[in-house]
Amino acid sequence: MLLSKIKKLILFVSVYWLRILVFVIALALLIGLYLYTRYTLSNYLLLEDFTRRNISGMMAVYMPMFFFSQILILPLYFAMYFYMMRGGGLGKIGGETLDRAKANVKWDEVIGMESAKREAWELIKLLKDRSLVKAIGGKIIKGTMMIGPPGCGKTYLAKAIATECNLPMLSAVGSEFVGIFIGLGAARMKSLFKQARGLAHMEGGCVVFIDEIDSFARPRQADRGFGGGIDHNATVNQFLTELDGLRQVENNIVVIAATNVPEDELDPAIMRAGRFDRKIHIALPNLEERTQLFKFYLKRVQTDGSANPELLARKALWFSPSDIDALVREAGLIALRDHRQVINNKDLSEAYDRVTFGLKANITLSDKEKLWTAYHEAGHAVIAYLTHPTNDVIKATIIPHKGSLGFIYQRPAEELHSLNKEHLLANIKVSLASYAAENIKFGATSSGVGGGSGSDFDTAMRIAHNMVWRVGMGKSGLIGDFHAAVTPSGHSLLSEKTREMLDNDVQNILQSCLNEVRDILNSKRTLLDDFAQELIKKEDLEYDEIVAIFDRHGLKPASRASLESPTSATP
Repeated sequence: MLLSKIKKLILFVSVYWLRILVFVIALALLIGLYLYTRYTLSNYLLLEDFTRRNISGMMAVYMPMFFFSQILILPLYFAMYFYMMRGGGLGKIGGETLDRAKANVKWDEVIGMESAKREAWELIKLLKDRSLVKAIGGKIIKGTMMIGPPGCGKTYLAKAIATECNLPMLSAVGSEFVGIFIGLGAARMKSLFKQARGLAHMEGGCVVFIDEIDSFARPRQADRGFGGGIDHNATVNQFLTELDGLRQVENNIVVIAATNVPEDELDPAIMRAGRFDRKIHIALPNLEERTQLFKFYLKRVQTDGSANPELLARKALWFSPSDIDALVREAGLIALRDHRQVINNKDLSEAYDRVTFGLKANITLSDKEKLWTAYHEAGHAVIAYLTHPTNDVIKATIIPHKGSLGFIYQRPAEELHSLNKEHLLANIKVSLASYAAENIKFGATSSGVGGGSGSDFDTAMRIAHNMVWRVGMGKSGLIGDFHAAVTPSGHSLLSEKTREMLDNDVQNILQSCLNEVRDILNSKRTLLDDFAQELIKKEDLEYDEIVAIFDRHGLKPASRASLESPTSATP
């Protein structure tokens, strides 16, 4: 027992020797200052009165100068120097002290990422059960890379791993290893792993978590001046050295890194087997996982019971766990603004609109603009409802949001990972429907159909272009990804005739879709007028109100699933 305590004390001193040394020196200086002051004061009191008054007068003159030159300026100088050495000033990007994180996330609280949890559980078993480690040759997985979009719980999962293994966790951000001085990143990397080895000896293991590792783990490069490339390469090299050093002694340290960028954008030497042995790809939650997330977050607030997690999960397509958390918190704020402590379904619906579409813009439309915008959006809604094979129209509005005078919101019943020709053509028809509706009503069109990236024409052109140039869906029968025939300098290797045929195929798709849209809107002119008038009257139409309009005309949606049946099969 005594030997164990002595060993821990030695390890503690080896890790924190610099802090102990600074404390001892400071204490010695304080004691010396006390003894010196006592000695000088005793001698001063032994002097004659005239001499004491003379010394006191000189001190009154010199003391301010001494104070500003020694007590104030020197500490400021050293503080600024230390600040700059820590990566401060113009080069400050990270700079927070690498400290032990409070990893207190229970494994059962990690939801919405079942596939990633299964991968991580194998790592946990190896960290907890040393017999399994011996059975596979005495080595455990030393590096685990988590790859996925923001807000999907990579940091949360890392904390859960440390909690489940009952190990301390050192947390750092990739930007903390980037500074203004050459060698700063490598020095911080050494410090981090030295602390990790000390904790592993004292606690039986340690988890090192580096978030946003892409900040320093990009491929190494030649120096292009000012030493930036040298410092970056030195940081990467030091990181590789520390990873390899973990294998020299079995010290039960595992490095978990997280990034939002694709794997091929990181240095190949970091990603090779033997360093990061396990790669966990974390995707956005599916329908079942989103339902679990809504149930989890709704249990943490007070609700009136009207909220349907399954319906909300279907509506919150492509939401990350952090997005769902933000939606529920936003609903709570809306309830508080209405002086209520209980969240209802209306609060969640309003919070969904705010998170998805943003706040309403401070724009007042004239009556003519409202009429024009209403027919513009009515064209989108009618064609989407009647022709789109997968998407539901869940909202239509002529209230300006995010720089748009109005919009319709459509989404499939569940994520689609492969789009066929029918789906792509339906997207083009919906985009061109505004152009056709404006022409049918007013005999002309507005600037709302164009105007750059994300506009109706831009969307239709981009889809038709990719159909022809990338996936061989043109009428001429030409197949291949013709963008591969363009050199990095932008020079095309295609003949003029081939490019002309491809462009004709693009226009053929656009014109055929536009003609079909015109025929539908002309045959459903009464429906188009009715929808536009309802938009002018109410300005905002929700899913139930949209369905009611089409029901009045005896029309059903072309989509295979609807929000009305949350238990229906996913397409």
